[in-house]
Amino acid sequence: MEPDELAGWLRLTLTPGIGNTAARRLLAAFGLPAAIFEQTPAALQQVVSEAHATALLTPQAGLGALLDSTQEWLHGVEALGATRRILTLGDAGYPGSLLEMADPPLLLYVLGPAALDLTQLERSIAMVGSRNPTPQGISNARAFARAFGEAGVTVVSGLALGVDGAAHEGALDAAIDPLWPATVAVVGTGLDRVYPARHRALAQRIAERGLIVSEFALGTPPLTQNFPKRNRIIAGLTRGTLVVEAALQSGSLITARLASEQGREVFAIPGSIHSPQSRGCHALIRLGAKLVETVGDVLEELRFDAAAPAPLLASGNEASPHPGLLQALGHDPASLDALGARTGHAVAALQAQLLELELAGQVARLPGGLFQRVIRA
Repeated sequence: MEPDELAGWLRLTLTPGIGNTAARRLLAAFGLPAAIFEQTPAALQQVVSEAHATALLTPQAGLGALLDSTQEWLHGVEALGATRRILTLGDAGYPGSLLEMADPPLLLYVLGPAALDLTQLERSIAMVGSRNPTPQGISNARAFARAFGEAGVTVVSGLALGVDGAAHEGALDAAIDPLWPATVAVVGTGLDRVYPARHRALAQRIAERGLIVSEFALGTPPLTQNFPKRNRIIAGLTRGTLVVEAALQSGSLITARLASEQGREVFAIPGSIHSPQSRGCHALIRLGAKLVETVGDVLEELRFDAAAPAPLLASGNEASPHPGLLQALGHDPASLDALGARTGHAVAALQAQLLELELAGQVARLPGGLFQRVIRA
């Protein structure tokens, strides 16, 4: 993109009061952004209000600095062949699924290998969930994402802590084709920063085997209001959204609602009736989301023929140093006192057995002195 053309797009996005809807009306009426800014106030007022017309014709503070930093970013060098690019609404590489949305982003900043692009998401699924999941939620997210990857399905998520990160990692573990995006991270900041910072290494892995996408200008910090906007892109890029774990007030439910409004399928994994992190999924199921127990449930509903066997979640019959204690623990969190009552074992013996199970990765210690069984694929 030439600097003058980029400057026009950036100016359009910076103009106060001009959102995606008004910008699309202006583009439809006058063509490229440069032509919009050549119009008279009277011509602009045929499309937008007088106040908005005035704002469009007022030079925007900070435009020069943003243009310079954006040009510098575009021409920067990433490791292992990842490239930086900006897509506009009219570009061939702009994903058609987003054009079906009520307010598609004007610009998409994209980071990833040159061989990959956002038109390769015919087989894709959004995976979202709690930033504070249970150990079982993390295990489920990794297992499902890995199985989706093995079936040739791209996993799209938001790079957040918890379920998002586990989903990206599981998809990357299954990455088998360098010409196919294993995972796509849609973020709520500019692409010149990583949020949360602890996912910097994960973001680097995604940039090497998948794509990182944002609609926000470089320098945009992690503002609370930007994450719901980010969620509509996660939902819009994919054929369906799978909620792994979510509390009733989770942002993941926003993504699920947006997916439903856009005509996409919504799936939810059920959990324990005693877990607050399962209540959001249960609410979605009551509202019509499809209950999911295996990856095959999703592949079948979306009519994705599996490119490779899609494993089910483990049955829980893995070898264990203390199978009786696992059976007594069941699948809900339990306290040491409850386990003592169920097994008749002394507290000291139970603590030693639970430690062995923790080291074996079969039990996780939760806040409040609770223990939970962890099923792994």
